[in-house]
Amino acid sequence: MATETLTPAPTRRRQRPRRDLGALRRLLIHLALIAFAMIMIYPLLWMLSASFKPIDEIFSDPSLIPSHIEWRHYVDGWTALPLPFHRYIFNSMVIVAGSIIGNLVSCSMAAYAFARLRFPLKGMLFAIMLATIMLPIHVVIIPQYILFNNFGWIDTFWPLIVPKLLATDAFFIFLMVQFIRGLPRELDEASQIDGCSYWGTFLRVIMPLCTPALATTAIFTFIWTWNDFYSQLIYIRDIDLQTVPLALRLFLDAQGQSSWGSLFAMSIVALGPIFGFFLAGQRYLIRGIATTGIK
Repeated sequence: MATETLTPAPTRRRQRPRRDLGALRRLLIHLALIAFAMIMIYPLLWMLSASFKPIDEIFSDPSLIPSHIEWRHYVDGWTALPLPFHRYIFNSMVIVAGSIIGNLVSCSMAAYAFARLRFPLKGMLFAIMLATIMLPIHVVIIPQYILFNNFGWIDTFWPLIVPKLLATDAFFIFLMVQFIRGLPRELDEASQIDGCSYWGTFLRVIMPLCTPALATTAIFTFIWTWNDFYSQLIYIRDIDLQTVPLALRLFLDAQGQSSWGSLFAMSIVALGPIFGFFLAGQRYLIRGIATTGIK
């Protein structure tokens, strides 16, 4: 009886330093992450502060708190360009919507074929598809421009949307392939026993289960397309069709005076849809990346 009552006491005394050390380690890790996050977010905070500062204080005053708030930059930036800024936002939304729909439809079908179907040269085609991820856009931009110019698509949205309908983003195909391979094949067999064809299995079984991967594809497509400057600069010349990245470039003048206040103000406005779309699908994004990465 005496030995039983005395044995728990030393174990408790030994566990306390370990628990304190673990809590201290977690505290230091969180402090380091917070410090790193503040370093990463500082440029965004500086740009937000600069959008409310007077022009003569934007680069002379390093403080994040303006001496007095200037709302004029947002009003001037919205109307300073040849078109109201909401027109550029609308053009970007059209391209983004077409790109998201194209990637979701085409990449999901290509991923289902690579993950579930059997056809000749499947392995070689999958390897070629993965190799295109390492191919820079600068290598293919000239042949694409010649092709789209022959189609008469320059100064239209088609060169920016149609390639998405042809499953040209190999990264999203690979993402969905990894996700679909993690789904039990018994689901396909059960649906085929119930009379579903390949299309029925794809639409009724696979796609509902691929919601995290589809949401991840939609979020990354939105961000990459919304921020794309190079492709939109190549294919779009008409001022009525220009997008948000091209509109922000108009605030800078290499020979005259640049409208820095309006530029920073409209940059903050342009970040709004990205933050909104990301926050709306953040839960699916984390789930899609996590479940795809452990396959």
